[in-house]
Amino acid sequence: MGEISQASEDEDQVKIHDLKAELLADYGPKLKLLPTNDQVRELQTILRDRNTTRSDFKFYADRLIRLVIEESLNQLPFTKCLITTPTGAQYHGLKYQRGNCGVSIVRSGESMEQGLRDCCRSIRIGKILVESDAETHEARVVYARFPDDISSRKVLLMYPIMSTGNTVIKAVAVLKEHNVTEDNIILSNLFSTPFAAKAIVQAFPQMTILTSELHPVAPNHFGQKYFGTQQNEHKNVIMD
Repeated sequence: MGEISQASEDEDQVKIHDLKAELLADYGPKLKLLPTNDQVRELQTILRDRNTTRSDFKFYADRLIRLVIEESLNQLPFTKCLITTPTGAQYHGLKYQRGNCGVSIVRSGESMEQGLRDCCRSIRIGKILVESDAETHEARVVYARFPDDISSRKVLLMYPIMSTGNTVIKAVAVLKEHNVTEDNIILSNLFSTPFAAKAIVQAFPQMTILTSELHPVAPNHFGQKYFGTQQNEHKNVIMD
């Protein structure tokens, strides 16, 4: 009986892998998924669980953010370098090319700033505040602050939850207005709906998108739960 159960689980894993490959093929090579394992799935489960306490939520959110940020950094260009070790030996290694920065979409995107600083201690971080009109629901930029030379930098754009993609599309449009090219932008995201991912890929086909999960239902309570501002712990508030 155990062998049958194991065989069934193996078949399910193969089906999931094939489904992911088919899904990603629909979005093109610029959409990338964080490599999935049991640890990542557990973190995603905890963050979606309505019974997760706020302190646990923040702790496990920071863990997932760190994984996403580190994988996002893998998308940045490296150059070869030669160093001398403490023993005097020569070592052929790698280093980041100069000119990287982060930009967080306020407010939920600010939850990812510390994860980026933990990996790149001196990196500069800009901010974009995008709000939705109460009547038309159209996204508009309220505030934007970037490094003066952002047009020559690689930009890690941070936004954890995407339901429609409207906020990110508006933020990227602002970056492009500051002469940042699409291929210099890497969007770091935790959870995205297929609808949002498709909208962003179609709008900016040269921009790299990294997310941990594509799912029809996004955990829109993320920002309120992370910062402890939710009025009702079991009520989802649309963020995107």
